[in-house]
Amino acid sequence: MSFPKVPALVSLFLAAVLPGAAAEDKNPNVLFIAIDDLNHWVGHLGRNPQTKTPNLDRLAAQGLSFTNAYCTAPACNPSRASLMSGRRPSTTGCYTNAQNWRPGIREDQLMNSHFFKNGYRVYGAGKIYHGAADRGGEWTEYFDGKGGALTPHPAAPDKGVGGIEFYPLANTNEEMPDHAVVDWSIARMKEESDQPFFIACGLVKPHMPFSVPKDWFDLFPLDSIELPPYREDDLDDVPPAGMKMAGPEGDHAKILESGRWKEAVQAYLATIAYCDYEIGRLLDALEASPKKDNTIVCLWSDHGWSLGEKSHWRKFALWEEPTRTVHIWKVPGVTPVGKTCEWPVDYLNVYPTLVSLAGLSRPEPLEGFDMSPILEDPTLDWDQPAMTTHGRGNHSLRFGDWRYIRYADGSEELYDHASDPLEYNNLADDPELAETKKDLATYLPKNEAENLPGGGKGDGKGTRDGKGKGKGKKKP
Repeated sequence: MSFPKVPALVSLFLAAVLPGAAAEDKNPNVLFIAIDDLNHWVGHLGRNPQTKTPNLDRLAAQGLSFTNAYCTAPACNPSRASLMSGRRPSTTGCYTNAQNWRPGIREDQLMNSHFFKNGYRVYGAGKIYHGAADRGGEWTEYFDGKGGALTPHPAAPDKGVGGIEFYPLANTNEEMPDHAVVDWSIARMKEESDQPFFIACGLVKPHMPFSVPKDWFDLFPLDSIELPPYREDDLDDVPPAGMKMAGPEGDHAKILESGRWKEAVQAYLATIAYCDYEIGRLLDALEASPKKDNTIVCLWSDHGWSLGEKSHWRKFALWEEPTRTVHIWKVPGVTPVGKTCEWPVDYLNVYPTLVSLAGLSRPEPLEGFDMSPILEDPTLDWDQPAMTTHGRGNHSLRFGDWRYIRYADGSEELYDHASDPLEYNNLADDPELAETKKDLATYLPKNEAENLPGGGKGDGKGTRDGKGKGKGKKKP
């Protein structure tokens, strides 16, 4: 790759936002927006035409959106631990939600700790690590975002089907926990200080239950809902390890039996629309702020979500739906306006990119790549695949048009997104593609860390959402 040197990009950013200022005199602010369980059903990615996301689309129109961004793990705990530490699950041993990531990751090397040690006011709100109580590392101040009771609307017949929960609420927007998280983040944004801020605002919705005030449901009349693309025979060419992750006899069978698939889709769309509203409030506050031209915005969702594709629900699998995410950057003076980058990237690159743009030193343990060159010019070459890991030994790569999956037992899947974007046809047994698989496999981890306490045996177990434990350090 022939990338421009990083210091030149940092100087370009600072010159654009702070004429006459040297890099060591002032660092940019960072607004770091984390979204829970948001898949690629947003307007600017074009996956689902029913969705209503004007504010996410507004941010994409102001900066650069990655159209092929992927989580490093399709579960909250390992995805967030990997992003915030800049290290892969296969390095740390944190593969599932049930694990405590701390034995595998030093807290003083986390992203928020690094910004804290470099003179930033580091604020956190809501869900950044796995739970509101799981704060991780050092923070100036943290708001857990816990709210009052949420009440099902009288129109809700029940709370959903089995473990798939969806129902409207009788509450107002102002009573939602995410609303308080955004209020708190906006207040921190308005503080006056000689120190730059790093505000990590973690929104829980659209995480289950898909439950928001009923007005959001009313935007999506049930008789207008279209189901996601689905083929009954889609798992016929998937190996047993993939079938196990799909779990067609679990959630999907219950949804089909209930006849309420459209209701679940409606509820997810409603919850996305509510999330978009809260993001709009953050963006409005930033645009009204005198700090807007010296603030990096980095927005990400921790993984995707399946709603019946491949007879699968939730995250916890290695195909496109559970792994593709929303990822947008707005860096004044660096990102072009309203452009997209089609290169596959994963979240291992977020930490090194942010420290580069902020003009900070790069901590030693980081494994990812600095994406700032392709933030400035998305047409530059990028020769790294995006990799997702779910359970020890199970990995998925997106490289160019290829998706390659290899499970811990050695079984494989291969899809050509140029002709098969919905991943219907597994090409892994095609002898003419043996060299393609061999080349892709060279990017898989050479070493697989043992599971941290609470993990399974590399089979994707331990996948249900749990609660994080522990508190981060607070500035005296």
